[in-house]
Parts: sequence; structure tokens; C-alpha cells
Amino acid sequence: MSFIDSTMEDYLNLNYAKDVAATVRLSSRRGLQVAWILNNVKVKVLKKVKKEKDIYFMTLALEEASLAFIEGEVPVGTVLVKDDKVIAKAHNQRETLKDPTGHAEVLVLRYGSNENDSWRLTGATLYVTKEPCIMCAGAVVNARLGRLVYGCKDEKGGAVDSLYSLLSDKRLNHQVEVVSGVLEEECALILKRFFKERR
Repeated sequence: MSFIDSTMEDYLNLNYAKDVAATVRLSSRRGLQVAWILNNVKVKVLKKVKKEKDIYFMTLALEEASLAFIEGEVPVGTVLVKDDKVIAKAHNQRETLKDPTGHAEVLVLRYGSNENDSWRLTGATLYVTKEPCIMCAGAVVNARLGRLVYGCKDEKGGAVDSLYSLLSDKRLNHQVEVVSGVLEEECALILKRFFKERR
């Protein structure tokens, strides 16, 4: 079953649950129990759909990382999503552009801001294969991004969870929801292969 078919089936099940809930009289004890059960079903379905979306979009970010690998760049890929649509994709291009800010995250935020016609990317989700560095985490905060999903940790330079926690720092004027470990093994593997080949 494809991602779209699975999502549609979950959506139909969710709507069926809503219809059933609408017919239950909440004045009875049994009605309250049924409504509670249906609400738990709704929460589980929504979590499942969100997790499947995260995996799907991280797969697209891995495709971008593969392009970076082929170009001889550190294989980090990103996808920027708003309203379940990809508005920008990018991969590391520091060597190609001869630009120290040519990280995948910075590039995708630039492209996404142009596409969005605003530097504010509130409500958008950034998918990136590796935990962002200090520069990229700062750009994520400054873009007012709603959510960040990353694959593997960067123990030596990660500014989201590993070394720093910039996106959840209450001293800053904006915090970002973070999900980590999506396709973690696949994201780490492409980096290991890249550096192994260069030793």
C-alpha cells in the first residue's frame, strides 16, 4: 500500500469515527466512554499519518544528500515543506559555490523564502538528514520555522540536541518543534560512506 493510499484509508477511518461520535449522546456514561475511545483512535491515526509523512519527506532529503555525495560535497540534504507540499529542496554546496554558508539548510531557507515571498516560514517544516550546526540552527530560528525534523545526530557540531539546544532556548524570541531520529541509520550511513571513501 502506498503512502497516499495509506493516508487516504486513515483519513476515511478518521471521518467514520467522527460520524459515529456525532451520533453518540454524550449525556450517558456509555456515550462518554465511546467518545473517549474515538478520540484516542483519532489521536493514534493522526500520529501515524504524521510519522509516515516524516519518513516520506526524509526520503526526499536523502535523495538530495545523494546528489551532494555525487558532487563531492558532504552529503547533507534538505526539503522544506509547507501545507504538505515541497516548496524547496537543497543539498550542501560549499565546495561548488566556494561559500562557507553553502550548507543545505541555509540554501533551502533562501529558496523557500523566495518561493513563499516572505522570510517568515511560520508553519513550514524543514527536513534535514543531519542535525544542523550553529549557523543553520540560527537560520532556522530567524526564519521563524515551525518544525524541524532531522535524521542523525552530529555529536561534534550539532546545535539542536548534541552540543547546544538553540531551537528550544527560551532566551530566544522563537522556539522550534524538533523531531529527531527519522531514518537515522540511512542518514548516518551516507555520511560514513562519504568520509570512508575520502580517507
